[in-house]
Amino acid sequence: MNRRDFLKAGAMFSMSLMGIGLPGWAYGGTKSLEGKKLIVVFLRGAMDGLNVIVPYGDPRYYQNRPTIAIPPPGQKDGVLDLDSYFGMAPALEPLMPYWKDKSLAFVHACGSPEATRSHFDAQDYMESGRPGVKVVNSGWLNRILTQLPETNSPLRGINVGATLPRILQGPVDVASYTPQTAGKRSALDMPVVAEAFGKMYSGRNDALSRAFEEGLKANEMLTEKLSKEAVAADKGAPLAKSFKGFGQQLGKIFIDDPKVQVAFVALGGFDTHVNQGAGKGQLANQLTGLSNGLADLAAGLGDDFKNTVIVVMSEFGRTVKENGNGGTDHGHGNVMWVLGGNVGGGKIYGRLDELSEEKLYERRDVPVTTDFRTVISSIAQAHLNFGPSSLNNLFPDFGQNDKSLSGIIRS
Repeated sequence: MNRRDFLKAGAMFSMSLMGIGLPGWAYGGTKSLEGKKLIVVFLRGAMDGLNVIVPYGDPRYYQNRPTIAIPPPGQKDGVLDLDSYFGMAPALEPLMPYWKDKSLAFVHACGSPEATRSHFDAQDYMESGRPGVKVVNSGWLNRILTQLPETNSPLRGINVGATLPRILQGPVDVASYTPQTAGKRSALDMPVVAEAFGKMYSGRNDALSRAFEEGLKANEMLTEKLSKEAVAADKGAPLAKSFKGFGQQLGKIFIDDPKVQVAFVALGGFDTHVNQGAGKGQLANQLTGLSNGLADLAAGLGDDFKNTVIVVMSEFGRTVKENGNGGTDHGHGNVMWVLGGNVGGGKIYGRLDELSEEKLYERRDVPVTTDFRTVISSIAQAHLNFGPSSLNNLFPDFGQNDKSLSGIIRS
């Protein structure tokens, strides 16, 4: 049994180190990367970007959404005005200070050029960074790790989730922390199980025993750092409204271990086909948990906030017109969020045209006018100082000539 098979067989562990571990680094820049961090928050289920960053200045928004449109600024449960045309959902009020101090930006009409409306396929393409390509052996966040300097830490990359997501699969080892419900422990945390496995694998001085010891070490390190807050799960991803502690937990990890370079957390509850709500309701409840978590994370990072970029993304957007059930269906273009101390924020990037039917994708969806890979490439280039070869490794079949997001990361 090789190391990968052993770790798959050990799925009972709440902590696991995945991959073969080939931490070669190909960073070719001159700028110091010491302390640079990247955190990705993936909203599973397809978040409705039009009810996150609302084009309240376009009357077609209200015409298409008679019951779920968020009212204009100044009205009850109305949007928070950003620039006299766009407004932010009122549930995101905890993030308004970051918009005002220009450390929060949004990219509208952003997403994947692959127009699938399958959650499974769209998430796979967004996480692999290869839209339309079914067989890819790594995710783009793991490929970022291959381009960064080795930190000699089992916590170099952190996944918050029960299983290793597509985005973090690849040659660099990543530690996974499984959120547990209150009072529930993983098998490895039980002394009798830990002792039995210790007898089986310790002292062998081979690859199998080393893999087990690395897994134990990562488990012990994260157990010390993370709180025991209860988490509700939805098909493997905690509901955003319920996982209120994700920001505090990640902030503590990054502060306690400066060798952590990237982290990933997936949150669920965004597939709002029925009773989506407007300023309040189902979507607003998820956004409240998300915004509080992000605000906690930004505050918890302290001085490290200036060296950290937080990206929030979802697999695709939702229809411009509400459906007959007070919800929205699977769409195309969406909104990406970028938060960090060095972000050129206080600005809506991208291009969202008027919501007239003839300008919509297939006459029903927000079009994609900015490829999501442009956002990630811009961050990799300006924040992590990736050169052309590193960018090509990150997204092998994507051109790097789009300069529309210049300034989204301040130099």
